[in-house]
Amino acid sequence: MKLRSAMLGMLAAGALGLAASCSGNKAAQADAAATDSIPTVYYIKDINPQSLVKVYEALGRKAEGKKIGIKISTGESNKSNHLDTALIADLVRLVDGTFIECNTAYAGNRNSTAKHYQTAKEHGFVDLAGVDIMDADGDTVLTVGLPEGHLKNKNYVGKHLNNYDFVVVLSHFKGHQMAGFGGALKNISIGIASADGKSWIHSAGNIDKPDSLWSNIAQQDAFCESMAEAAKAVADHYGKNILYINVANRLSVDCDCNGNPAEPHIADLGVLASLDPVALDQACLDMVFNSTDPGKNELIERINSRHGTHTVDHAAAIGVGSKEYNLVTITE
Repeated sequence: MKLRSAMLGMLAAGALGLAASCSGNKAAQADAAATDSIPTVYYIKDINPQSLVKVYEALGRKAEGKKIGIKISTGESNKSNHLDTALIADLVRLVDGTFIECNTAYAGNRNSTAKHYQTAKEHGFVDLAGVDIMDADGDTVLTVGLPEGHLKNKNYVGKHLNNYDFVVVLSHFKGHQMAGFGGALKNISIGIASADGKSWIHSAGNIDKPDSLWSNIAQQDAFCESMAEAAKAVADHYGKNILYINVANRLSVDCDCNGNPAEPHIADLGVLASLDPVALDQACLDMVFNSTDPGKNELIERINSRHGTHTVDHAAAIGVGSKEYNLVTITE
């Protein structure tokens, strides 16, 4: 497996500028050693089962412990663009994990444990590795570490999260009708939040019950900041026992929580992975904004109209990760 390292400074505007490139493992390792304070994002253009395994192995952090959780979205319907089990099967078997999810805070196919489990079964997840709906028995609270934040220092997550020693965050990067986009940060915030926790985040710490949520939605920037706070709670909780992989395919403007999403306008981008969720989502955003594909405009409009990049900005500001990163391309 050959690596090509490209230094990408993504501190402000996130412009995609190549400062250096080199081939071969030794050269890539030398680059990494010289910039070890900047997180690395690994990238491979081809989207196939082998690519997911390659980026996982490139991270150098093995998923280990008595119980490994794989955080995915099970998808709202058969029309949703959730990750195909055939695509992720090799990685899932390699890490020997269990799919972990939480119930939704809106009416649909996944707002109860029974319905959610049935949906996951219909989409092939149960047969591949088993599925744990983590808030089936309620929730537990993770401390955010920001007493002054929107969430009042509380992040309500599925109670079963405590059963997992390590989490592989396997996200489908795409647009989102409320958040602008969904990637690693959304997957560990809204995705790991219980149904009550989702209400807590969407209302910026004002409502913790789905039945009263939709008349109490927070102002957009407060919602984005609340997602960043929730992501911080999960990232801090797991420390070095978590890693992040984004699959940027089927890039609809709509999320996998949409049972009838719009067709994608932009071509697939590839598979990316990092130990830093902020760097990972920033790299995906940079690829969208700097793409030469004219179909990017619809996705960019969705991201901008929902202030989607504010989530990444705030996550960086509160210490979840770095918007600056080194991109290392896996070439074979």
